[in-house]
Amino acid sequence: MPRLVLGSRNKKKLGELVDLLGDLGVELTDLSPYPDAPEVDETGVTFEENARLKATQLAPVLGEWVLGEDSGLCVPALGGEPGVYSARYAGKHGDDAANNAKLLAELSGKTGDARAAYYVSTAALANPAGEVIAVVEGRCWGVIGTEARGAGGFGYDPLFIVPEYHASFGELSNRVKHALSHRGRGIAKLRPVLRKVFGI
Repeated sequence: MPRLVLGSRNKKKLGELVDLLGDLGVELTDLSPYPDAPEVDETGVTFEENARLKATQLAPVLGEWVLGEDSGLCVPALGGEPGVYSARYAGKHGDDAANNAKLLAELSGKTGDARAAYYVSTAALANPAGEVIAVVEGRCWGVIGTEARGAGGFGYDPLFIVPEYHASFGELSNRVKHALSHRGRGIAKLRPVLRKVFGI
């Protein structure tokens, strides 16, 4: 079975990837089985740059096909913040509670269109030589709520409300979220590429 390594140690992100690609007959893993995998500095100023960095730096070291993915939340009224700094918006990487609290504070007093936001997911697929074979992007638009709703998902999901469903990503089932989400939409574009390169 061909193997695809997600260039991340984020278990929740891996879980979503398994949900989205698990039916393809590809072995999916994160970096946990590779203790010697280098830490990739996300120095890019765009999601694509960071996705490419992860894929191209990890693939030749691991000798595996690697999917580098970078994602985040953009709020136009805040000049696109938190953007590529989504995971460390409040300072500490991965502190969802602090990041959410800072976002709510920044949007305090704002209403209507000023609370519009969109999620972006950009993924770069690199072969074992470190060459990028494909880059895909998915986006999902929504509105930032005034309080957290639901315990599902991660990151800003409890604040990200999808107007058509009158619910946050934290409240929606995985099946519905994957159909709507930025990551779901991006990975859908990658499926035919994976079928071709792996012959599946």
